[in-house]
Amino acid sequence: MNISLSAGIRDTLLTIQQTTRMSQQAERRLATGLRVGSASENPLAFFSAASLRDRAGDLANLQDRMQQATRTVRAASDGIEGMRKLFETAQGLANQALAEQNSTTRQALAQQFNDVLTQVDTLMRSSGYGGVNLLEGQELRVAFDPQNTAASLSIRGNNGSAMTATNIGVAAVDTNSWTNAAGTGGDTSGNAAIQQALTQLSTGIGNLRAEASRLGANNTIIQTRQEFTERMISTLRAGADDWTLADLNQEGATLTALNTRNQIAQTALALAAQRDQSVLRLF
Repeated sequence: MNISLSAGIRDTLLTIQQTTRMSQQAERRLATGLRVGSASENPLAFFSAASLRDRAGDLANLQDRMQQATRTVRAASDGIEGMRKLFETAQGLANQALAEQNSTTRQALAQQFNDVLTQVDTLMRSSGYGGVNLLEGQELRVAFDPQNTAASLSIRGNNGSAMTATNIGVAAVDTNSWTNAAGTGGDTSGNAAIQQALTQLSTGIGNLRAEASRLGANNTIIQTRQEFTERMISTLRAGADDWTLADLNQEGATLTALNTRNQIAQTALALAAQRDQSVLRLF
C-alpha cells in the first residue's frame, strides 16, 4: 500500500536528509582534517595533491642520498687531513736527519720516513664511506632532481687516480741515500737527497690542500642543493595540503549551523504533522 505524504512533510523530510548528509560530511572533515579524501569527491584536487606529494616523496629520497654523499666527501676530507699530518711527521724526520751526521742514525730516520709513507697509503685506502673512496679515484655521483638527469654532480677524487704518496709527488727513499759519503771530499749527497725529499713533501702537502679545497667546494654544492630540496619538499607538501586540507574552524562552524538547522527542521516536521492531524479531526 502506497503511503502519500503531504507536500509540507515531504519538503521537510528532504531538508532533514540534506542537512544530515551535510552534517556527516562536516563531521568526517573534522575527524580526518581533509576536505578531499578520495577521487570521487573532487578528482582535480585529489590527483593534483597526489602528484605534488609524489614529487615531494621523490625529492625526499634524493635528499637522503645527498646526506650520504656529504658523509662520503667528509670521509675523504678527513682522510686528506690525516695524510697531511703524516706528511708533516715525515718532514720532521727529514729535518731531524739533516741535523744528524751519523750515517746509522740517518739510515734509521730514512726507514722511519718510508714507514710513514706506507701509513699514508694505508690511511688513504681507509677513507671510504658507503662503498665509495674518493681518495682511491672512485666516482661519487649525486642526483638532485629525479625529473632532470642533468641536475647532478659527479665527483672523482684526484682526477681518477689513487692518492698514494707516490701519485701526489712523494717517493720512498733508499735508506742509504740520506748518508753522506765518507772521506775528505766534503760529499753532501745525503743532504741533497734529504732536501729533495723535503721538496717533494712540500709539493705533496700542496696537492693535498688543493684536493681538500676541491672536495670542500663540491661538498658546499651538495649541502646547498640539500637545503634547497628541503625547502622544495616543504613547498610541495604545503601545495598538496592546499588542495585537500579542510578548514577546521569553518567546518566546526558549519556543523554547528547544520545542527541548528536540523533542529529547526525537526520542529517544522512536527508542526507539519500536527497540521495534518488537525485536518483528520474534521472527519
